[in-house]
Amino acid sequence: MGTGNRVHRRTAIGIKSLERQRASKQPYRKVLVVCEGEKTEPRYFTELSDRYRLNSARIEIYGCGSDPYRVFELAKQRYKDEKAKGDGFDKVFCVFDEDNHTSYQNALQEIQVAKPKDTFEAIHSVPCFEYWLLLHFVYTTKPYASLSGNSACQQVETDLKKYMPLYSKGNEGIFEQLAEKIDIASDRAKKSLLAAKNAGTHNPTTRVHSLVEYLKHLKDGAS
Repeated sequence: MGTGNRVHRRTAIGIKSLERQRASKQPYRKVLVVCEGEKTEPRYFTELSDRYRLNSARIEIYGCGSDPYRVFELAKQRYKDEKAKGDGFDKVFCVFDEDNHTSYQNALQEIQVAKPKDTFEAIHSVPCFEYWLLLHFVYTTKPYASLSGNSACQQVETDLKKYMPLYSKGNEGIFEQLAEKIDIASDRAKKSLLAAKNAGTHNPTTRVHSLVEYLKHLKDGAS
């Protein structure tokens, strides 16, 4: 092999190596998560992001303490703000509960048709986020309905406290307590969605597993 060929081969190898290095340094998708709850959900997803070492510059998580439609409005405004700066979000998740919110259905409809297409996604739970937590311990499709002095969400919390006696909204460390059971909870969430569809209902259901799985695989390019 001539000297020129050896130099050419080394150069080609060097270029490919550099390309691989550049590819590995490419930032992953930029994600916005806006939650209805002020503490419980934001803390949960922040702990998840820390667990999987997601860069806080690429993942923004907010808790707005408002109703579902307000969650969407805030998410939409934040999306516009970042887009105007030239570094828009690739994906926007709106996390909220049905609970007793009158804006629940309206929020779902608006998110479904929001533009850009496939950018906004509703991560909704019926009746509430605690149903997702409960699925880490048990599979149940028992419907929850509000009773006098005992809301549907309070009933879910009562069931959850059978397994997490010290649970309280806003607690820190919830994700870390349940991290080893995430795959089990995700399978149960998918199973309950199918069961609800077959039964012609949506109570109880949750789509939190969709966001959890998205964030878990964000760095490996599977999202």
